[in-house]
Amino acid sequence: AFARVKLRRLLTGTRVEKTFKSTDSAEGADVVDMNLTYLYNDGEFWHFMNNETFEQLSADAKAIGDNAKWLLDQAECIVTLWNGQPISVTPPNFVELEIVDTDPGLKGDTAGTGGKPATLSTGAVVKVPLFVQIGEVIKVDTRSGEYVSRVK
Repeated sequence: AFARVKLRRLLTGTRVEKTFKSTDSAEGADVVDMNLTYLYNDGEFWHFMNNETFEQLSADAKAIGDNAKWLLDQAECIVTLWNGQPISVTPPNFVELEIVDTDPGLKGDTAGTGGKPATLSTGAVVKVPLFVQIGEVIKVDTRSGEYVSRVK
């Protein structure tokens, strides 16, 4: 008997199909998810700390990917380690960020777009409702990059 298996490469994310005999065995990868606190970015690496051991880890741009725009100081992130090295960083599901730039909403302009682009304090651009203004703090879903609500 044979088993057809779809595997995902940890570093590249590509999927590979393999066929194994029923007598074959495969060694599991040494992968661990850890809750770490984001500390800072020194320009090359993003630094995280384990709150229990105070051990610090640094992740490169490849591990961070597009999530850099959602990282706030002291945010709890899930860092996936492979052989002790960070290979991916997942920010919190929701972050609260200040709007630093957006077009003013025109009164009565309710037809059409349903939103306007807004630049946030981290540089991320999110589509927001017309009533949201510069200086307001909004809640954003980091998984989809969508506006959730205003923060009071």
